[in-house]
Amino acid sequence: MTQALTAALLAVITSLAEELRPGASEGLSVADIVLGRPKSRDHGDWASNAALKLAKNLGVNPREFAVEIAKRLGEAPGIASVEVAGPGFINIRLDTAAAGTAAKMIVEAGGAFGLNDSQRGRTINFEFVSANPTGPLHIGHTRWAAVGDSIARLLIASGATVTREFYVNDAGVQMERFGRSVMAKAKGERAPKDGYAGTYIDDLGRRVVEAKPGLLDLDPAEQLTVAGNLAYEFQLSEIQASLAHFNVPFDVWFSERTLHAQPAGGGPSLVDEAVDRLRAQGHVFDDEGAVWVRTTDFGDDKDRVIRRSNGEYTYFAADAAYYLNKGDRGFAHKIYLLGADHHGYVHRLKALAGAAGDDPEKDIEVLIGQLVSINGARLSKRAGNIIELDDLRDWIGTDALRYSLARYPADSPLTLDPEILRKRTNDNPVFYVQYAHARTHNVARNAAASGVDRSEFAPELLDHETESALLGALQEFPRVVAHAAGVREPHRVARYLEEIAGLYHRWYDNRRVIPLGDAPVEAVHRTRLWLNDATGQVLRNGLDLLGVDAPERM
Repeated sequence: MTQALTAALLAVITSLAEELRPGASEGLSVADIVLGRPKSRDHGDWASNAALKLAKNLGVNPREFAVEIAKRLGEAPGIASVEVAGPGFINIRLDTAAAGTAAKMIVEAGGAFGLNDSQRGRTINFEFVSANPTGPLHIGHTRWAAVGDSIARLLIASGATVTREFYVNDAGVQMERFGRSVMAKAKGERAPKDGYAGTYIDDLGRRVVEAKPGLLDLDPAEQLTVAGNLAYEFQLSEIQASLAHFNVPFDVWFSERTLHAQPAGGGPSLVDEAVDRLRAQGHVFDDEGAVWVRTTDFGDDKDRVIRRSNGEYTYFAADAAYYLNKGDRGFAHKIYLLGADHHGYVHRLKALAGAAGDDPEKDIEVLIGQLVSINGARLSKRAGNIIELDDLRDWIGTDALRYSLARYPADSPLTLDPEILRKRTNDNPVFYVQYAHARTHNVARNAAASGVDRSEFAPELLDHETESALLGALQEFPRVVAHAAGVREPHRVARYLEEIAGLYHRWYDNRRVIPLGDAPVEAVHRTRLWLNDATGQVLRNGLDLLGVDAPERM
């Protein structure tokens, strides 16, 4: 319907532009016709600022142009009235039959309703969560997992090709400390002072001995290598299982070790190649034996050392190799979702993109997820100093946790109240939305039992004010999805679903799908069933974008 209305408005404007100035319509397209919902339903179903946007180029008064548009558009089929407000805003009201057709369209589109092409043609590598495989995932990872996966779902629904990628930080000092900690426990000793603590380290110590019965007979160096590698595999598997139970899939688990590894046939590592490739771009220089990247050319606060004077690579070298590798794998656009303690990486990564020959303003995005706390959450019994994802999921539930974390802007600190999230009342936002969805199924089941089906559709009968409001909001779903994808903000979908739930409950209280008593089933009942089912479809599609179940019974 939005497309049809846009096309009708474009046709009117094109005709008027030609009359005002021959040739002026050349280049006009649907991009010039922006339709939106008026803030107040009293102003109509749709609004457009097209007259304000185009009047200057045509040399006409915006309001006078809007009045002419309104006269002609008002003659189009399906439009009840067109009014001009203020300096030239066009408010459009559809007739009841035209507005009602949205219900049938949504039901027939099914799971595809909401899909759009606003991100079509974009090939995106999206890196989020990325943690050291030295312990369980914590509360911060939980937020980034929920938000990151929802953003990925929105981008895919908007036509992008997205690869969800987990960067496994499995190289460096922390892995050596992890291996020593596990090996100490395997031998029944205390973990080193700079090592990792927690009963999960005790468990890993037992597991590596069980997996390698002769471990304690090996020489010390080999013990560390074997124990470290086994513990790493066990811990990474646990991380993968935690995310799978949280309904967060990843397409690629990228090991940092591969950046430093020498190819099987010999030759430079990816980190070695990164230095040479950046040098070829003209942004590498040598100073006092060290190798530097002139990242200040791209807005960084200082130039970055990529290889120290002693020949050792810095963390920045791995960042560079990894960024270049993403491009080599065909990803034109890279998105990073990092934790609140990584603000310093924003300019660094953007500068790296520029040094690699990319556009820092177009080819890379760095999103920062802020801290989250949950009232009453206890530190992990296993890890001792963190709040674990698995504990939170068991305590609050996957749906309530995912929905609540995605319901707020990721760049704002967040405190959640588990007492509310565990309630089965309307105070709990996820329950409120899920209950609305379950109610649509209950209505459909009762309708079937009463002989009400969708064999008839008379959209002009959807004439109650609650039906007009619900129909108008349901049609907004594709636009909401496209906008949320574009600004990387899944909380917009959550808030929209709550609006739909509220409108549905009000409609449910005012209109009946099932006839009273022995009254016969009429066209109006069958038509209302279409609207009921359309609402369920939109709630279901929206919850899926947030990685949340849409139960049929509650």
